[in-house]
Amino acid sequence: MKAVRMIKPGQPLAIQEIPIPEVGPEDVLVKVKAAGICHSDAHYRAGVSPVRPLPLTLGHEVSGVIAQVGVQVSGFSPGNRVCLHYLVTCGNCEYCNRGSEQFCTTGSMIGKYRDGGYAEYICVPARSVFRLPDEIPFDQGAIMMCSSSTSFHALQKARLQPRESIAIFGTGGLGLSAVQLALAMDAMRVFAVDIDPDKLAMAQEYGAIPINAKESDPVTEIKRLNAGKGVDVALELIGLPVTMQQAIASLAVFGRVALVGLNAEGIEIDPYNDLLMREAEIIGVSDHLAQELPTLIELVRQGKLDLSRIISRRIPLDVDTINQTLDQLDQYAHKGRVVIVP
Repeated sequence: MKAVRMIKPGQPLAIQEIPIPEVGPEDVLVKVKAAGICHSDAHYRAGVSPVRPLPLTLGHEVSGVIAQVGVQVSGFSPGNRVCLHYLVTCGNCEYCNRGSEQFCTTGSMIGKYRDGGYAEYICVPARSVFRLPDEIPFDQGAIMMCSSSTSFHALQKARLQPRESIAIFGTGGLGLSAVQLALAMDAMRVFAVDIDPDKLAMAQEYGAIPINAKESDPVTEIKRLNAGKGVDVALELIGLPVTMQQAIASLAVFGRVALVGLNAEGIEIDPYNDLLMREAEIIGVSDHLAQELPTLIELVRQGKLDLSRIISRRIPLDVDTINQTLDQLDQYAHKGRVVIVP
C-alpha cells in the first residue's frame, strides 16, 4: 500500500510502498477514507516534537471503513463506517482502569509513535475504534477525533455549567469547536478572542461574541461586555505566554482556566491576586478520553457541532501536496483544516 511517511526530522515527508498491516486477534484493519492534517504534524516533521520509530506514517485524525477484523473482535464487521481514537492503550494499567488512558503506561499515539493515517490502510486495536454514523461525512469524522475531542475534554475538565460565561482564546480548529460545544452546553455568554478577523467572523456566526486582541485589551473588553465581571471559565488554546496570562486575568471569582495550548516557555503568576483572592483554578488539559467520544459523535450527528465550514480543502494522498500544506502550517499561512482523501 502507499503511505506518506516521515523519514528524518527537518526533511520533507516521502511516499513509500509498504505492506498492508497484519491484523492481530484484537485488531481492526481500516481502509482510510479521510485523514486530517493537524498543526501537530508540522511540528513533528520539523522535529519540534519527537516521532519514533522512524520511518513512520503520520496522521492521527482518521476515519474510514473496516476492511478486516481480528478473530477475537466482536461488535464490528467489515464495511462498518468508523473513526479512530488516536491513543492506543493497554486497557489494563492504573490509568486505563480509572478512565484516564491518556496517561497509559504503555500507550502510544497513532501518527507519532505508531503508523498513522496518511496511508491507504491503518490497523489499530478494536478498543480504539468508534462507529461513525451515516449522517457524518468521513472528512468531518476524521477532524472530530483531534481538535473537537480535545476542546470537548477541556470543557469537561473546566466543569463548564449551564448559564456560565466563557472566554475562548484562539479560534482555530479547536476554538471554533469549543465555541459551538460551549453553546451546546448552554453557556450564557461565549467570548472568542483572536487577532484574525476572518476567524473571529466565523466564531461570531457560530454565536460567539468576538474580541479582536489587536484592537483592544481582551481582559478589559471581556469585563466591559460581561457586566464588569470576569468569566467563569477560560480556555487557552494558543500556547503563548501572553494569552495564558490574559486567560488567567480574565477569570471571575471561582473562575477556572483550562490550559490546552502547547508551549515550552514559562509564565509569571501572582498567586495572591491571580488565584487566592478569587479562589481561581488553573487546570492542565492533556488529549482527550475515549469515554467522551460517543457524546461528541452524537453532538455532531445532531448538528450541534458543525464541522463542515472548518474544512477548507480536501487533497489526495499526494506527498508533494501534503508537504506544501505542512509548509503553510509551519508559516501559519493556512486557514481551516485540510483533509487527505485517499
